[in-house]
Amino acid sequence: MSAADNLRDVEAAIVSAEREANRPIGSVSLVAVSKTFDGPMIAPVIEAGHRVFGENRVQEAQSKWPQLRALAADIQLHLIGPLQSNKAADAVALFDVIETVDREKIAQALSREMQKQKKNLRLYVQVNTGSEPQKAGVEPHAVVAFVQLCRDTYGLQIEGLMCIPPVEENPGPHFALLEKLAGEAKVEKLSMGMSADFSMAVAFGATSVRVGSAIFGKRDKQV
Repeated sequence: MSAADNLRDVEAAIVSAEREANRPIGSVSLVAVSKTFDGPMIAPVIEAGHRVFGENRVQEAQSKWPQLRALAADIQLHLIGPLQSNKAADAVALFDVIETVDREKIAQALSREMQKQKKNLRLYVQVNTGSEPQKAGVEPHAVVAFVQLCRDTYGLQIEGLMCIPPVEENPGPHFALLEKLAGEAKVEKLSMGMSADFSMAVAFGATSVRVGSAIFGKRDKQV
């Protein structure tokens, strides 16, 4: 099957999950994760009508998205991988949404660059729900205070939270924790769920799911 066919299957599965959870159809946005895939692989998905994509690395996105954006004026590009402060200017210039605000240094850099470039990006705080030492993200107990810091000190409009549950664990409790933290932090959006578990994420209140391999196929390399 082609990526465009896979896209339709994923879209149908999201609608099914919305119905199962008694949620309005269309309440969950699909972020097609195009990391490691080149322009010729991505273009058919754009041509099939999809407009929201996710990338892990600023440099990789810079190499392909300026050309791909020419295919559709309304593309929305999400940064879903870790952001280094020295890439903040490039990230603000290229992306529409940054889902990985995870420390004060990044909040400060994004605030400065958005003011300089006169852009108002949509921002999410990444939460390390599993407290994994190798993974980026704010510890759950610190989320509310960090969101407040971003708002009060740096003037950032944090609209949601994002998480990547531990690979070997049931993602359900992590999705439930993120939903609870979003309520405490007074944010409305939840970015959670990937190819293997997005239907479960919808049941736990995800407002966007990040799906890559179920659309584009298995990756030859990992990023």
